[in-house]
Amino acid sequence: MRIYEGSPRQDFEEVFRSIGAFLDQRGMKDVLLVEAPDGFIVQGLVISGASAAGAWSESIGSQVKETLTFLDDDIARFMEEAAARRGRSNPTPGHEAGYYETAFRVLGRYMDDQKPRDVFFFEQDGAFVVRLLLSGQAGSQHQLAEFTRDDIAQMVARGPGLRHPVSIPGASSSTTTSA
Repeated sequence: MRIYEGSPRQDFEEVFRSIGAFLDQRGMKDVLLVEAPDGFIVQGLVISGASAAGAWSESIGSQVKETLTFLDDDIARFMEEAAARRGRSNPTPGHEAGYYETAFRVLGRYMDDQKPRDVFFFEQDGAFVVRLLLSGQAGSQHQLAEFTRDDIAQMVARGPGLRHPVSIPGASSSTTTSA
């Protein structure tokens, strides 16, 4: 994930998109993400212990905090799987990007523009607070940013317009498409 030891992480947009897709599959909510030297630590709430038998309260399970560690190798595998899934002419049936996949993607895009040395963020009810460690001529400093659920929705809506045009092989030079 890093070009060389000590460098800032590259392509937060795709990294966070793939982590978000995994969290959507787990049904995780109220997420906290911390960058570690060799990956990311993610905490969130999940429903655990759901069963078909027993009293009503037991059948729906209980909400528990879960902590996951994603090493750089895990994230690389997630990204390859996601790229393969998106690259198929017939996408995986029933797969639509969930909230975390899309929200993490646009937050990653924001972070790529900032070029941080380190990231930390948490989410509650669809709103995010992001802390970035930025380096400059005056040294390193933390920057805080807050994104409401509406901010995230606006960033997602603007996303297709930010993509780079890609030439289609064999097409006229004026024909382009979004990546």
